[in-house]
Amino acid sequence: MEGNFEKYKEDMTDDIATCLDSMGVQPILFVGSGMSQRYFGGPNWDDLLKALAEQCPILDKSYAYYKQKNNSLIEVGAEFSEAYREWAWGEGNDQFPEELFTDSQPPDIYFKHKVSEYFEKVIKPDFDQVFAGDFSEEIEALKGIRPHALITTNYDRFFEQVFSDYSSIIGQSILKANYTDVGEILKIHGCSSEPESIVITSSDYEDFKAKKKYLSAKLLTFFAEHPLVFLGYSAEDPNIRSILSDIDEILSPDNDLIPNIYIVEWNKNVSNMTSYPREKLIAIDHERSVRVKSIVADDFTWVYQAFGSSDAITAINPKILRALLARTYSLVRHDIPKRTVEVNYQTLEHAVSEEGQLAKLYGITTLDDPTAVNAMYPFSLTQVAKSLGYKSWHHANQLIMIVEQDKGVNIKQSDNKYHVAIMAGQVMQTHKYSQAAIDLLELVKAGEDYEVQV
Repeated sequence: MEGNFEKYKEDMTDDIATCLDSMGVQPILFVGSGMSQRYFGGPNWDDLLKALAEQCPILDKSYAYYKQKNNSLIEVGAEFSEAYREWAWGEGNDQFPEELFTDSQPPDIYFKHKVSEYFEKVIKPDFDQVFAGDFSEEIEALKGIRPHALITTNYDRFFEQVFSDYSSIIGQSILKANYTDVGEILKIHGCSSEPESIVITSSDYEDFKAKKKYLSAKLLTFFAEHPLVFLGYSAEDPNIRSILSDIDEILSPDNDLIPNIYIVEWNKNVSNMTSYPREKLIAIDHERSVRVKSIVADDFTWVYQAFGSSDAITAINPKILRALLARTYSLVRHDIPKRTVEVNYQTLEHAVSEEGQLAKLYGITTLDDPTAVNAMYPFSLTQVAKSLGYKSWHHANQLIMIVEQDKGVNIKQSDNKYHVAIMAGQVMQTHKYSQAAIDLLELVKAGEDYEVQV
């Protein structure tokens, strides 16, 4: 069975490489509590509530009683919140900071304070030991992904340690964020560093649900243009269902496989399995489901390495890149319209109209002649697909496969008038396409006669 698993790893690694190469951008990581459980013994939602039940004297029954009494963990959280408020204003007064006892504080602040304290003091790990422990190789591979952004429902600050150059955006601040930025950790359910931001009670979730449509609209750009990797969630997790429910009709209008979304799950017996899932059907409500790509592993090192970025991307400090992007955003939105800076509009127009010019101005391109290459091959496969009227690179890639079947030529396997492969670092390649490639695939799509000139 080991041989089958090795073949599965090779196939999935190739699939990931094709997706990264075709989209031409870094992945987005969507991270759940399973990751914190794996690396430092952090709690899942159920474990967290159970621990908090033991801290409050007013909650004098077994935790099982409260789970039986309430229909969901959200409702359990709401009951615990009320119990903590009663305890704080009574015998537990000395267990909370004095500044919490004003009429301007929300009634759930006492519960959220203890949630925060649990992560910040009770179970906060020694990260140096974690990074040097049993999962050191895996965590190093995780760092190597250098994702465009990381989205998490976790309250803890583990990933701020893993991606120390990244900037955290917490709770409702996400709605105001500039989504051209890179190197950010979006904590959509709040953070233990800001107790008031934590989403844990029924009223919190109602408020989150009301604002989620705006969040989903912002995240849709991420999901449509980047590989998306779910880590630390099960396929049945309500957080996955909630996000996918808002975007599936746009990303997969015909219930097709969404080619750029992966769910990664741990299975200790994976090397002994007789078959390996390549896709997973996720039910998002009673009537709808979505198909995404599935990866199972007992060690995530190879998965992280497959999603790892090129040397060119790794060499860029996310803090510097965010500063460059923020300044660009400020120039375009504020300074230039208000004429507060001297602008050579001819230079700016050339920079924004010519593919690759902004990268050249910022000094982050590593090509010997980026101007010539970008002039001849300005398109990623995603851009080719959009020019052909598709929403995903997957369809353009299928047309390339049709050309190979019909003519015996794969235009991606060599540098030619349609395509060029550019080395980005020592091992990674970026594939770029010309207008001739679009013209060729237009004919293939229309079912017309065509010739391939390589």
